[in-house]
Amino acid sequence: MCRYAEVTYKVHYVCVPCRRSLKRLWSGSGPPCPGCRRPMVFAGHDFAAPPRRDGSGWAAVAAVLAAGLRYEGFEPCGCGREPSFRPRTAAQVRARRRVARREGVPEAEALAARDPHDLG
Repeated sequence: MCRYAEVTYKVHYVCVPCRRSLKRLWSGSGPPCPGCRRPMVFAGHDFAAPPRRDGSGWAAVAAVLAAGLRYEGFEPCGCGREPSFRPRTAAQVRARRRVARREGVPEAEALAARDPHDLG
């Protein structure tokens, strides 16, 4: 049974400069940020915002979203669960970027790898 077909789920939107997140129904374009009024970025169904004071966590969120990745744990239809790794600290992002440059793989692939040395 398709999980997302049965119920309309709210999705997470993020404003990285303001360090804000909120959940809204999917609209195709991001709602305006309550703080700065810029459009918020779609982060996925399974986003968990770091605390506002956690600069390292928000730097990791910015890197993941800039690479075109989203925080999704379900397949697009919601039928199966495939947990996706996303770095939670700036140090994890730096390590994965180093390995991506050294190995010559796309940054998004390196950021999605649980172990940065296991990209294959």
